[in-house]
Amino acid sequence: MTTVERSVGAPVTRVDGLAKVTGTARYAYEFPTRDVSYVWPVQATVARGRVAEVDPAPALALPGVLAVLDHTNAPRLNAEAQASADLFVLQSPQVAYHGQIVAAVVATSLEAAREGAAAVRVGYEREPHDVVLRADDERLEIAETVTDGSPGLVERGDADGAWATAPVRVDATYTTPVEHPSPMEPHATIAVWDEDRLTLFNSDQGPYMSAQLMSALFGIELGAVEVVAEYIGGGFGSKGIPRSPTVLAALAARAVERPVKIALTRQQMFQLIPYRSPTIQRVRLGAERDGRLTVIQHESVQQRSTQVPFADQTVSSTRMMYAAPHARTTVKVAPLDVMTPAWFRAPGHTPGMFALESAVDELAGALGMDPVELRIRNEPATDPESGKPFSSRNLVACLREGAARFGWERRDPAPGIRREGRWLLGTGVAASHHPDYTFPSTAVARAEEDGTYRVRIGAADLGTGARTALTQVAADALGIPLSRLRLEIGRASLGMAPFAGGSLGTASWGWAVDKACRALRKELDTYAGVVPDGGLEVVADTAEDLERRADLSRHTFGAQFAQVRVDGDTGEIRVDRMLGVFAAGRIVNPHTARSQFLGAMTMGLSMALLEVGEVDPAFGDFANHDFAGYHIAAHADVPRLDVVLMEEDDNTTNPVGAKGIGELGIVGAAAAIGNAFHHATGERVRDLPIRIERSRDALRTARAAERRRPGAGEPEPRVG
Repeated sequence: MTTVERSVGAPVTRVDGLAKVTGTARYAYEFPTRDVSYVWPVQATVARGRVAEVDPAPALALPGVLAVLDHTNAPRLNAEAQASADLFVLQSPQVAYHGQIVAAVVATSLEAAREGAAAVRVGYEREPHDVVLRADDERLEIAETVTDGSPGLVERGDADGAWATAPVRVDATYTTPVEHPSPMEPHATIAVWDEDRLTLFNSDQGPYMSAQLMSALFGIELGAVEVVAEYIGGGFGSKGIPRSPTVLAALAARAVERPVKIALTRQQMFQLIPYRSPTIQRVRLGAERDGRLTVIQHESVQQRSTQVPFADQTVSSTRMMYAAPHARTTVKVAPLDVMTPAWFRAPGHTPGMFALESAVDELAGALGMDPVELRIRNEPATDPESGKPFSSRNLVACLREGAARFGWERRDPAPGIRREGRWLLGTGVAASHHPDYTFPSTAVARAEEDGTYRVRIGAADLGTGARTALTQVAADALGIPLSRLRLEIGRASLGMAPFAGGSLGTASWGWAVDKACRALRKELDTYAGVVPDGGLEVVADTAEDLERRADLSRHTFGAQFAQVRVDGDTGEIRVDRMLGVFAAGRIVNPHTARSQFLGAMTMGLSMALLEVGEVDPAFGDFANHDFAGYHIAAHADVPRLDVVLMEEDDNTTNPVGAKGIGELGIVGAAAAIGNAFHHATGERVRDLPIRIERSRDALRTARAAERRRPGAGEPEPRVG
């Protein structure tokens, strides 16, 4: 084969760009389907209780309505399936949360289904409910395990003894609210049965894993389930497994014996799709006067549903971020009458690192030490939790590079003193962290007689550029130009592959693709480079390769810097600029990688200043269930974003050298902004988001403190 220029590491334009801008890219709801019908859910109007009766007659009398399903007549799911309890749709009269699917109407048109759902009459036996998370809830219990498999309580050394004797201490509580994944494409499914074979055209982060789950739920062979997810308009973890609307579509299609479509409205997305749990986090840091940490204690209180004992890994980053001989982390959960929370962009690490990195900033203030220097001083030589060597750890390099680029040396450490007219200015820093996960995958590489190649793997591209990155990996492994390669992804039948979540996609899939393509290239050499009649195909699996990998602590790191301004009159907060410096292995495509980091940092800004799911205690629902009330950052909220990708060679992770990057960029961003707000105003806001009313409260407190100082007499800015 002729040697060609390597594409891994090059800023290759997205290979699917033309398909997207011309509208030929097919999303789940857009696959042409004959004799299709539509299903519309009927949702519970109580937060807890039982369905006493369902009157389908008014709906069945409407033109186009085919069926009304409820727990008495819906097809039965496999009760023995190892699946989340909230996926057993229409299998029980129990109501566990407001908005739960309690019935559904199937009709020949979307309009008829929606009208029919509105006509169904449901009676309830209402029971008292509780939907508010409280730190003193008597039902709180330590989670048995959290989402990364670690125990809910982990301790090393003598955390209490070290705290009692620490010369310098910080003890603070931070809260984060409910946050909703809000992908551009809502959850959507077309379900088609052919006897006992099920095909799902699904907006899905993991076709193969979803097929496993659906085969278990419906009691059919794995090979009888095909999940097609060619293009996906975002997911942020919410499409990691099929959710209740997907199960409903499959149930409805089986009931009426014809294809069924569902696409959630934006309001239904807030009611039927899991969210990030709110947290109440207490962080206690003890240090010597030189800044060296002696103890870290981090407790997170969060909620779960009464159906599923879900507990997020909120404190896991804390155990390995900084060198401290004594530590204790605790996750407590309260069972509430709410929908089950679940994964959302960097699950657990995002709220947990907000609390930890805010507390580190407070410790720097108590010590009179630069926040960057404090983090560097507590850099561990090995993983403090496991004792294992790091495969690579370049947090210090990110901090130093970021500080130099951001102009950190010009920063006046004193808070609340820098002004431009009526604006108070401040800068802040925080560290980013995310584990480097890799899961087994299979891939198929095929050489065609016409000189082209095909590579197949059951990956999914959420819009992040995975299709482009995998094409680059395959082309390099084969030693061919991109134009001679066709990559096929987005189907369960393409083989075992993990979902696009946990920032594990490119590392996991890329390894399998690289292995298959190199094996094919070697096999072709036995044919003197001539493709035999009928083509040549090779299958590769990385399960055994992963088992042989060195036992190291594998992570990605970064440093976030932010500058904010606060209007001393109104409390308005503006983020002038943000800089993220990241070390995450070999960057396959710097163009698409930069886009991912920019998007993640914007989400972090959104978390810091805007996003909050407002719980209605009376009805158990979210009061703001659309974009009119649930605010997310827009272009105007982010004037200047810069991303620096550090060179990092980590040849121990996989042959490609790639690590996950999708979630690293959001972790730490909110803390950097919160720390910058404190630097601007001199007041610490520990509850997210820092909305204008909280900003005004902080300014009032700052003004009152200034008046109490000896010699104070200068006029203060008015707070609206």
